[in-house]
Amino acid sequence: MTDQTPSTEAMSTNNTTDSTNSANSANTAEASATTALATPVLVATAAPDDSNKPQPSWMNTPYLISGALAILLAVHWYSSQNQMTALREEVARRLQNADITNSEIKGIAKNVQDASKETQAKVSILEARQTEAQGQQVALEQLYQDLSKNRDEWALAEIEQVLATASQQLQLAGNVQGALIALQNSDARLAKAEKTQFILVRRAIAKDIEKLKALPQIDLTGLVLRLDSVIAQVDNIPLWADEKPPVVATPPKAPLRVLPRGAKANAAKPDAAEESTFTSQLQDRWQSFSSEMWTEVKQLVRIRNVESPDALLLSPTQAYFAKENLKLRLLNARLALLSRNEGAFRSDMISAQDLITKYFDVRSKQAQTAQALLKQIQSNNLSIEMPALTESLNSVRNFKMKP
Repeated sequence: MTDQTPSTEAMSTNNTTDSTNSANSANTAEASATTALATPVLVATAAPDDSNKPQPSWMNTPYLISGALAILLAVHWYSSQNQMTALREEVARRLQNADITNSEIKGIAKNVQDASKETQAKVSILEARQTEAQGQQVALEQLYQDLSKNRDEWALAEIEQVLATASQQLQLAGNVQGALIALQNSDARLAKAEKTQFILVRRAIAKDIEKLKALPQIDLTGLVLRLDSVIAQVDNIPLWADEKPPVVATPPKAPLRVLPRGAKANAAKPDAAEESTFTSQLQDRWQSFSSEMWTEVKQLVRIRNVESPDALLLSPTQAYFAKENLKLRLLNARLALLSRNEGAFRSDMISAQDLITKYFDVRSKQAQTAQALLKQIQSNNLSIEMPALTESLNSVRNFKMKP
């Protein structure tokens, strides 16, 4: 038994090394108690000589209990380790999933934040545009209210401005048609209002319209077109200094006499008939030759009556400038005609005619046509006293001053 006890204690000791620290302390206490109980048994059995007597079964119960406890503790420890491992794996898996979910949530949050910023910027732009639109709407409403507050005042102000401009054009440029159009438009606008208080103003406008219609009509457009045609013909008018002689028509040669058919039949007649035919042919040839010679002789000498001898000595450059000076005179006359400056117009027309007489060949058809047109234009009277539209303007201003 003493040999079995140490072996049992060794087994218990081996089992307790695999268990936890609390199980080891419990097994050690049980082993010491068993040893203490065995010692008296050995002493007690030493007296009688019963060494081969079997031991009771209850003496092996502590070992069984210790083994069972050790096994239970080992099973519990193994189960706890498995549970802890599974728990760790589950926690690690959940932490990994939580990290992935957190990353996704961060990405989504960033996208949402960017979208929110973009939306906020768009909202700010829309708010600014809305504010601008509201400001424009308020301005338009204010403008409409100002316009609709008193349309008569606006109409009268515009009519006054139109009449003032027409009066200035009438006095400065003599634009009768423009003044008539302005007065007629003003009268038509007042007629659309259909208000009795405008009767006095319309009456004054009607009087001014009658005054303008009574003025003598001057066809300024026709006069200007005629001047333009003269300016266009200046380059074609020949100068006194031109070397090209005038083309003289050459008289036709005298036809030769042809014998009738009966004369051929009588070719065998006496010599008197032959001599008369020869004399007539010789006379015809002499007349033709003398007329040609006389024509050539007349071309050698030309006699012209020129008031200014210097006009014959113009060089090509001077001839060019003479034509350009004539064009400038006519253009100045055109401007004076449009501005109704009669003094400047007549002065330029006289200077242009003097240039034509001095430097251009007045015998040519072009020069005669130009001089006739210039005299016809100059005969028009431009000194017409233009009436002022004071009556219409005063009536409009007096109406505006009424309370």
